[in-house]
Amino acid sequence: MSEPLQISTDVLVIGGGPAACWAAIHAREAGAEVTLVDKGYCGTSGATAPSGTGVWYVAPEAAARANAKASREALGGHLADHYWMDRVLDQTYANMNRLAVEGRYPFPVDPATGEQIRTGVQGPEYMRRMRAWVKRIGVRILDHSPALELLVDDDGVVRGAAGYQRQADRDYRVVAGAVVLATGGCAFLSRALGTNVDTGDGALMAAEVGARFSGMEFSNAYAIVPKGSTITKTAYYGYATFFHEDGRVLEGAGSTKGRSVIARTLLREKVFAQLDRADATVQAQMRLGQPNFFLQFDRRGIDPFTDRFEVDLLAEGTVRGTGGIDVVDDDCATTVAGLYAAGDAATRERICGGFTGGGSHNSAWAMSSGSWAGRGAAAFALRTARARSADLHGAGRAGLRPQHGASVRAEDVVEAAQRELIPFEKNYLRHGDRIRPALAELDSVWEHATLGLGGGTGDERVRARQAAAITAVGRLMYRSTLARTETRGMSKRADHPDQDPKQHHHILSGGLDEVWTATAAASGTLAVAG
Repeated sequence: MSEPLQISTDVLVIGGGPAACWAAIHAREAGAEVTLVDKGYCGTSGATAPSGTGVWYVAPEAAARANAKASREALGGHLADHYWMDRVLDQTYANMNRLAVEGRYPFPVDPATGEQIRTGVQGPEYMRRMRAWVKRIGVRILDHSPALELLVDDDGVVRGAAGYQRQADRDYRVVAGAVVLATGGCAFLSRALGTNVDTGDGALMAAEVGARFSGMEFSNAYAIVPKGSTITKTAYYGYATFFHEDGRVLEGAGSTKGRSVIARTLLREKVFAQLDRADATVQAQMRLGQPNFFLQFDRRGIDPFTDRFEVDLLAEGTVRGTGGIDVVDDDCATTVAGLYAAGDAATRERICGGFTGGGSHNSAWAMSSGSWAGRGAAAFALRTARARSADLHGAGRAGLRPQHGASVRAEDVVEAAQRELIPFEKNYLRHGDRIRPALAELDSVWEHATLGLGGGTGDERVRARQAAAITAVGRLMYRSTLARTETRGMSKRADHPDQDPKQHHHILSGGLDEVWTATAAASGTLAVAG
């Protein structure tokens, strides 16, 4: 292994997707020196890079904005906050306009009006332009450099991170004035397209320094996919009819409402779909908007508009869910000084409540929260003195510093955790009688991981930390699920099928060896601990 790399910077951004890039841009524009470290290659890794996505881009017109905010309020269990929705709509509008000019993104033009259509982006081109923009303004990028742990000073302030550079085969240590976690969500290594880097690393690092989480019960997103596929584009199934294995129409099945009908049927038999409700115009728009969705069909000689094809459900966890690290002010600061959160790593309850906003809301949140977190981190870093590397210590535990030596394999931990987190009869069709034993198993997996999970090489440590992170996210998720004894948003409990007006609150959580939960009023004021 090569000699470790030592870097000092004002703001360290961990991640390489849209939230990370927007954070880096705004931190740099605020006068900070910025370093960005990405687990993959910034611009090509993560859930946005391989996909086309809508963006919650709404012109600043009162009726349009009101309709946009109302569209998911009931679905989200009335947990969204209008103040935050207004902020996101404003920031997204500004950022998309900047993307067109400073980011040089080639938005399509409406032939009828001659105006650019800025309600969506093609992920590959979007992220290519974002990387170029970030580099152009002087941000230092370390690709293929997963962060393994946060660095904290004696007062518990986050002051950087340590990690491993895969291609150089060396460790690195970045001392910073503040850190932005924009590491994405956690899809439990389910193979959903673009989520192989989304293993909850930021959540684990945040938990280790004592950060608080919110809405982790709303982390059970499942996407409809062709059987055996990794490509998730559930919105397109709004044009689908679903069928039993014997060809009968599957009544009540759907993409927004009725996914549970598909899940329950899949436990007994195969389910098929056909996009037979899309007319010729819509079909052309769909192919233009998401070409890789159709590549899988074209290769198999299937016309999804005229042929029936088998479908399955694929776990997307917190990537499409709304739970994540809690943010406590307008700058997306966390409960830990020096640490900021953005994108899918942070809770999206502020704008979605308890139901996924899909790609459009998540895209808007990523660019907005990234902007605020970058600006906030820069302000924090520039008003405090830089720490010295010798004054900092690593906060990492499970997967890095096993108590009894590295005797547990990362592959075994991931497999054991996935058995409890991926089956939709446990995580989607929720019932306390299934969640409690699943959580007990995860608790046991965590205990074994803290005792013996580790690795000697850099790649082994990366895999060990991923395994620990997946387990930690699962425990936060199920503990929060058990604390919400009702059905609200996407957390539907078969043993508590009704919405309880007395539970119109957020579920907060945190901890590692002992996971705690508490409630907070929808306005964000801590109410009851338990």
